[in-house]
Amino acid sequence: MIFDSLNNRYPSQRMTVFSRKGMVATSQPLAAEAGLEVMKKGGNAIDAAIAAAACLTVVEPTSNGIGGDAFAIVWHKNNIYGLNSSGPAPKNITIEKLKNSGYKEMPARGFIPVTVPGVPYAWRELSKRFGNISIKEALNPAISYAVEGYPVSPIVSQNWQIAFETFKKILKGEEYKEWFKTFTIDGKPPKPGSLWRSRKMGRTLIELGESECLSFYEGDIAEKIDKFSKKYNGYLNKEDLLGFSSEWVNPISINYRGYDVWELPPNTHGIVVLMALNILKNFELEYGKVSSQHIIMEAMKLAYEDGLKYITDHDKMKVSTSSLLSEEYAYERAKLIKNKAIQPKYGNPNLGGTVYLATADSEGNMVSYIQSNFMDFGSGLVVPDTGINLHNRGYSFSLDSLAANCLEPGKKTYHTIIPGFITKRDRAIGSFGVMGKYMQPQGHVQVLTNLIDFNHNPQEALDRPRWQWIGNKEILVEPNFSEYMVRKLTELGHEVKYSEDIGSFGRGQIILREDETFIGGTEPRADSNISSW
Repeated sequence: MIFDSLNNRYPSQRMTVFSRKGMVATSQPLAAEAGLEVMKKGGNAIDAAIAAAACLTVVEPTSNGIGGDAFAIVWHKNNIYGLNSSGPAPKNITIEKLKNSGYKEMPARGFIPVTVPGVPYAWRELSKRFGNISIKEALNPAISYAVEGYPVSPIVSQNWQIAFETFKKILKGEEYKEWFKTFTIDGKPPKPGSLWRSRKMGRTLIELGESECLSFYEGDIAEKIDKFSKKYNGYLNKEDLLGFSSEWVNPISINYRGYDVWELPPNTHGIVVLMALNILKNFELEYGKVSSQHIIMEAMKLAYEDGLKYITDHDKMKVSTSSLLSEEYAYERAKLIKNKAIQPKYGNPNLGGTVYLATADSEGNMVSYIQSNFMDFGSGLVVPDTGINLHNRGYSFSLDSLAANCLEPGKKTYHTIIPGFITKRDRAIGSFGVMGKYMQPQGHVQVLTNLIDFNHNPQEALDRPRWQWIGNKEILVEPNFSEYMVRKLTELGHEVKYSEDIGSFGRGQIILREDETFIGGTEPRADSNISSW
């Protein structure tokens, strides 16, 4: 077993969950129940993931939506598969056009940062390749919640309120009116327990089920997106949608202390996790030691600087994945870690608002899945008559033509959402993930070191107080982070501050497998739940 402790050693409202036939872990209870319901009706782990993901677009719209992107790692019949369903920039957008319009950097809202959404195509590809039931059947729970309504859970309501207050201040154009009509109740965000529904979203989900999601790219929904974009001089059009399809990719991995840790290749920054672990292999880590915490933070900083420098659309990268993951390069980076915090700089490897869910079924299939609007409700644009909230993933592009991740027509941007997976000697250990924009690689590394180095069980690994590097020597920590550790890290040169923004430290799920038993942990920082049987 990846850990030895079966009982939680640390205070938590949740206990590690065990089951035999199947398990679904999500950030919202209704979505977890939907996935399990589909599994009990003959669906497998892949069908359950689609059902839960579709439900999350309805019951947690603050973090994801039909108009976002998605990625997945699938373990099916003892093989591992990767799915990249992130869309490119529109083909008629250029840096020159934006600069001529007065932009010096990518805006966060409106049509300019909208790239081709990949979520519906992800559902289609997963279902076609691995599903036991139709997409239509998998979407039924989400359709019911959209049409009939559901009581909004507490943390979702809190995030809804925050987004509403922000949007009320910054979204002033006519193009944003549909968002306020769709995502408010009598002009206000829903309170905890308030019943919220979107019959338009329900009709859209029905149409997606009946068309196997192709309506989004070549049918009636595509026409509505095109019409909306043209009305407000957006760059996204139906030709961009028609030309899109998801991409099956080979996951990348490194061996960390006997376990193979898997991430998806660029344009995601999952490679940052692997680079950090490669650096950490040069050190012995011990739980609770200040020196170990310092080393993990420094390794994370060094890996992230490389990621921010080099990661973009895989076909546009100027350095290879293999060079970034070479043990020789990791060793050179490890030598930079001293007993004081450093100002991280990228190296030269050529010298040598998101939801995450996990599912598992009795056949041994497992899914690590993630989808996102990027920033809370994304672009702030809702396509009329659809309930579809368009994401703003293009905000990550740079308008510096010399930058690796510069904006180009038809190019995929640096992507923050990453699913993770662990195997050992060609056997599935399980799926894990931590959502939360640029926190995600940091969350992955913290969860993995908790599991592998510090012998925590899945719930313990998620419960432990988190930190995040935000640049230079600055580190934010959660309110329950050890005061002693903060004091000692400060003495080592880290600029450590407590943060009350719990939502910024990511939200994760873990499902591991030991023989015929599933062992699950779920995020205490969200309305999370594990459904199992």
